[in-house]
Amino acid sequence: MTERSDYPVLSVEEARERILSFCHPLAPASRPILDALDLVLAEDVAADRDTPPADNSAMDGYAVYAADLDPAGGTRLPVVMDIAAGHPPARPLQRGEAARIMTGALMPEGPDTVVQFEHTEGDGRMVTVRRSPSPGRNVRRRGEDVRAGEVVLRRGKRLRPQEIGMLASVGRSEVLVQPPPLVGLLATGDEVVPLGEAPEPGQIRDINTYTNAAQVRRAGGKPLLAGVAHDDAGEIGKCLRAALDAGASLIVTSGGVSVGDFDLVKQVLSAQGEMGFWLVNMKPGKPLAFGTVAGVPLIGLPGNPVSAMIAFELFARPAVHRLRGLPVSAPRTIPARLSAAIERKDGRRHYLRVQLRQDDGLTYADLTGDQGSGILTSLVEADGLAIVPEDIHRLPAGAEVQVVLLE
Repeated sequence: MTERSDYPVLSVEEARERILSFCHPLAPASRPILDALDLVLAEDVAADRDTPPADNSAMDGYAVYAADLDPAGGTRLPVVMDIAAGHPPARPLQRGEAARIMTGALMPEGPDTVVQFEHTEGDGRMVTVRRSPSPGRNVRRRGEDVRAGEVVLRRGKRLRPQEIGMLASVGRSEVLVQPPPLVGLLATGDEVVPLGEAPEPGQIRDINTYTNAAQVRRAGGKPLLAGVAHDDAGEIGKCLRAALDAGASLIVTSGGVSVGDFDLVKQVLSAQGEMGFWLVNMKPGKPLAFGTVAGVPLIGLPGNPVSAMIAFELFARPAVHRLRGLPVSAPRTIPARLSAAIERKDGRRHYLRVQLRQDDGLTYADLTGDQGSGILTSLVEADGLAIVPEDIHRLPAGAEVQVVLLE
C-alpha cells in the first residue's frame, strides 16, 4: 500500500521537538531522601549549620601547638587527655601539652595542629614527635565544607548518592523532587498475544511491552502495563482510559500506526483526543503517531520490535526525561569507522545496529547482521546505532559515522 501524500514527513529533530512541546515537568512532591535517589530536586537546599560544626581532627594522632614543635623532630610532650569522637574535650589544652585524639573528635581549645600517630612514639604518658607537621595540618576547620545558610544543592539537580549524603549532612530527611512519571504501555494487534499464552498460527508474543517497560525504567519512569488490545477501536479506547485513570503522565503504544486498514490507534486518537504526526524521515521507525488524550501525550510506536525500541530511544526517552524535569539533549554519540561499505538510497536517516571494537587505537563499527526491523537479534548483539544521514547514499569502508550508544 502506498503512503498518503497528505501525511507530513518530519525530520527526527522536528518530531522530537513537537513531542517535547507537549511534555512538561510533573508537579513536585515531597519524598524521603532515599526514595529521592535519581530524581530531580525541585527546590534549593541550604545548610542548617556549619559543616563541620566545629574544628575536629582529620587523623588519629595528637593535638598540639605547632609552635611547641622542633622542626627537626624529637619534641617530647606530656599526654594530658584522650579525646574520642563524640565526646567533647575535658578542658582547654595548655602550651607544652599534647592530647591523644581520634579522627572526627573535637579539637580542644588552644592547639592548632594534629600529629598523626605514625610520626610519633609514646607510652601513654609522654609522646615524642619524630616528624613535625606544618601548622594547621590534619585539622578540619569549622565550616570548611559549607557555611550555615549556604545553598548546597540547586533546584534541577539530579540526586546521586553523594547528593543524598549532602541532604543528610544538612539535616534533611525529606526533600521536594520531581516525581517519576507513570508511563502507560499498550500493545495492539490481533496477532499479538500476552506473555504466558501459547501463540496460535499467525500470532506472535508481546515483545514490545517488555522492551519498552525496561526502557521506561532505564529512563527513570515507572511502567504501567496496560495489556494487549485487539484491533478494535472500542477495546483500544478502553485500555487508554484505564491507563489515564491510573494516573499515567505519558502513554506509549506499539502497533497500529501505519497506513493499513486495521491501524486503529490513529483513529482512536482522532476520536478521543488530538492527532499530531505519523511519518518521520528515518529507518527503521518511519510510521510514528503522536497526539494527546485528555491532555496526556501519547506516542504511537511501530509494531516491529526493532522499530519500536529505536523509536522509543529517539522520542519516548526524551519525553520521559522532560517529564522528570531533566534537561533534554540529542542522544549521546561517539565517532567510529565503518568496517564495511554502506549503501542507502531512499533519502531517509538510517540507524544501523552495530557492534563496536577497538583496533590500533581506533573504534570500528561492525554491522550486527540482517538489519530488518523485525530482527531483534540485531539489537541484542548491538552496542550502538550508527547514523547514516539522509543525504548520504554511500559510505565506503573506513568512513567515520556517529554512533548512538545503547548503554
